[in-house]
Amino acid sequence: MNSDTQPKLRRVLGWRDAAAVLIGITIGAGIFAVPQEIARNMESFNQIIWLWIGAGAFCVISCMVYAELGTRLPNTGGEYVYINRAYGPFTGFMFGWSQLLIVRTSNVAGLSLVTVAYLEYIVELGPWQETAMAIAIVAAIGLLNYTGIQRASVYQKFSAITKVLGLLLLVLVGLSMLPSQENHLADTATSAGGRGFLGNTAESLLLVLFAMIGWERVGYVAGELKNPRRSIPKAIFVGFGIVMVVYLGINLVYHQVLGIELIRASNRVGVELAQVLFGPVGAVLIAVVVMISATGSINGTAMAAPRLYYAMARDGLFFRWLNFVHPRFRTPSRAVVLHCIWGVCLLFLRGSFENIATGMIFVVLIVYGLQTAALIIFRHRNTGDPAAWSMPGYPYLPILFLLGTIALLSVRMYFNWQQSLIDLAFVITGLPVAWFFFRGKPK
Repeated sequence: MNSDTQPKLRRVLGWRDAAAVLIGITIGAGIFAVPQEIARNMESFNQIIWLWIGAGAFCVISCMVYAELGTRLPNTGGEYVYINRAYGPFTGFMFGWSQLLIVRTSNVAGLSLVTVAYLEYIVELGPWQETAMAIAIVAAIGLLNYTGIQRASVYQKFSAITKVLGLLLLVLVGLSMLPSQENHLADTATSAGGRGFLGNTAESLLLVLFAMIGWERVGYVAGELKNPRRSIPKAIFVGFGIVMVVYLGINLVYHQVLGIELIRASNRVGVELAQVLFGPVGAVLIAVVVMISATGSINGTAMAAPRLYYAMARDGLFFRWLNFVHPRFRTPSRAVVLHCIWGVCLLFLRGSFENIATGMIFVVLIVYGLQTAALIIFRHRNTGDPAAWSMPGYPYLPILFLLGTIALLSVRMYFNWQQSLIDLAFVITGLPVAWFFFRGKPK
């Protein structure tokens, strides 16, 4: 279909929709899955809360980087657009390939498993039923995104409101019980991490970042925002600010009510907290909130990532049949289908939530480094809209973030080099495919 005559993506989203995408993706299962792992590595609440605050400050720098990138180049595709302009089409292709093979589709696979795990707190399922339910969840969200971004955005806003209200309820009730219950904030315990203070802290920081990532995907729907230059910075800062308030509050309540030892022993820390605060019925309700939270994160990624594959195909760097907008629904429908199918494949290829999550964050850190360097390149070249929002503290803050990212990648390679090589292998599979697309093209 001729690119001039095929249907275009509709600019129908406002900054609240974009903020809901950010909140919906970021507040997924991480805040319910990582606190117990962090508690095993660290020795006290003070260490843990400063870790979250420090990681939040670190992420704010990246938020500013992405806010400027998104307003400089407000096009559908987000990170792919920035990398393609900064480093050329080959690097742009390898980035997009990694998003499909391991990063964005890992969200689909991992959080469908988490959704099923919390469903099993309510309904008993056999092994084959667990797999079938995970596939059904992916299919339902895929259908929602296939038939229209506005419909998907409705569920995104619903899930964002539900998860924030559910977590705020836990925070407020937990804080209100402070005078009547023993306060465990001063509890300490010897670290069970076994890697020394530096190694345990570094691993915990990676887990915190896993729970926080999501702000970068606002740029993926820039082509469907009514006013991207105004909407992107506002959505990123409002959305991430809400996420940080919720995360710091829920960590305070976890440790105030349960204490570090009980958190370590728990597999479903959110349910454990709800049982103390509300009893068995409350635990079931929180399990439902977690399921809505996890599926909201899957939905947010399904809203954003297929726009990347579509943008790549439109630029001639991916399968041409993905350069397609559904004539009725005005969505990149084929890209949505591909996204969901490979997400299901990862359920079988990677097996566990831990492998899925750690592989995702490792590759994401590489991308963050590339994007931060891209901003420096764009500033030097004066690339993009001259009226774009400009981040403060340039160039010192981007350089600080870039150095921190390199340090985190080095630590991960040192402590878990085997899994790091497996994760890189998913990315490297794009090399022969890149050769196919670039063969015969002028250099």
